Amino acid sequence: MADDDDLPISTFGNLMSEGIALGRRGLHEKALCCFNDALKLRAGDKNCLVTRSRCFLKLGDTANSLKDAEASLQHDKAFSEGLYQKAETLYSMGDFEFALVFYHRGQRLRPDLHKFQLGINKAEEAIVNCIGHPSLVKLESKKELGFVSRQAESKKDKQMQQSKPPKDQKPTKKKSVKTEHQLLGELYADKAYLEKLLKDEDLMQTTTRKGIKVETLILDGISYLNNRRDFWQQQKPIYAREYERKRLLQGRMYDKKRKTSDIGRFIAKNMEDIELLLARGSAKESCRRAEHLLKKIQGWAEDEVPNKNELIGNLHSYMGNAQLAMEQMEAALRSHKLDLECARQNALPDAVSRALDNIGHVYARLGRFQQAINTWEQKIPLAQSSLEKAWLFHEIGRCYLELNKAEAAQDYGQRSLQAADEERDVEWQLHATVLVAQAQVKLKDYRSAILNFERALEKAKLVPGEDAQSGIIA
Repeated sequence: MADDDDLPISTFGNLMSEGIALGRRGLHEKALCCFNDALKLRAGDKNCLVTRSRCFLKLGDTANSLKDAEASLQHDKAFSEGLYQKAETLYSMGDFEFALVFYHRGQRLRPDLHKFQLGINKAEEAIVNCIGHPSLVKLESKKELGFVSRQAESKKDKQMQQSKPPKDQKPTKKKSVKTEHQLLGELYADKAYLEKLLKDEDLMQTTTRKGIKVETLILDGISYLNNRRDFWQQQKPIYAREYERKRLLQGRMYDKKRKTSDIGRFIAKNMEDIELLLARGSAKESCRRAEHLLKKIQGWAEDEVPNKNELIGNLHSYMGNAQLAMEQMEAALRSHKLDLECARQNALPDAVSRALDNIGHVYARLGRFQQAINTWEQKIPLAQSSLEKAWLFHEIGRCYLELNKAEAAQDYGQRSLQAADEERDVEWQLHATVLVAQAQVKLKDYRSAILNFERALEKAKLVPGEDAQSGIIA
């Protein structure tokens, strides 16, 4: 009898679930492939577009992130998740005024969602840091603020600036080396190296195998680093704002040697770099930087970093995901257990759920199925949706089947099916039904198994593709 692994996971629901799971582990490039395939099956799905937009944003591709966010709003201008994602992307691009518009729009539509108010607060603070109070900012755009229109406006501004005679242009003040070093941190050495390469005239004339001039690549790299420098100088990360408020209440805001904004900026930038490195396949470097940042944070006092324990847990999670990508299973297990310990000590239910999820996956990869079951069963009360329960019950049932405990596998298969029925998700109804049937085969209840395989075959006809049908028939 063919097992469930013979059924290729190529349906929309499964691709979405797999993509979200990969994203949680920091494997954003792999997650992106899942979302791309999901949109091939259900083109224009607004929820998938928003999810893919978040994935693009994690990878630093703000242009495609904005395009997906705008596409999710094409047929539903009041789609709150699309509005929030568009605002978040604009904020990441440094377009704080435009981001503020969409945070306000989302809050008017969904005043119950606290994240829009948080977005308004951080956008207003970033604007104040740039040019003063938000009341001085005047937005006169009468049409929808789209990516293409903003590109055209930016291009027009550049052309106007280039058309001015050189004598009318005021010399730009170069940022001090000390300030730039503080803003870029470890990336400052990279920028200095690229600028040094520009002086090599022979190297600048060479091209890559794809016909791209080396000079163009180096200039693009310097431009990217300059943009990041300006962005970090303009905005004040949430870590810094939380720390600053706490210090203000204590009345010792100016008594410390280390400035709040420097600590917050350093932490936020390094967390972003660690996640991007893991997403781009540099697991070893991601793990190294996470370990380095962890030592620094552990050396700071809690009044310097108010969310210190939460950050420590996040870093252990990043390290565990990187170690898993490097096939360092035991090290990954230790890191995720430390994440779980931090989450429980600080009463962070989302972090507890994340850690249990990761620990269960490591145990399953190691073939330690009973330990995977014990871990995932602790996660059951934390599951936030019927779809998450359907997946969780199915994985637990699959582990019981691997242990030849067919009755338990059948029980969890039926629970998975019930959760999938509540969500009306055909794909997970299919997988749960197949799991129940396979458990019944091991129990030698062949009549019931045949009936369930026939039900699964009917479910398979409702999902795209014929692979699932042929697998069940086989």
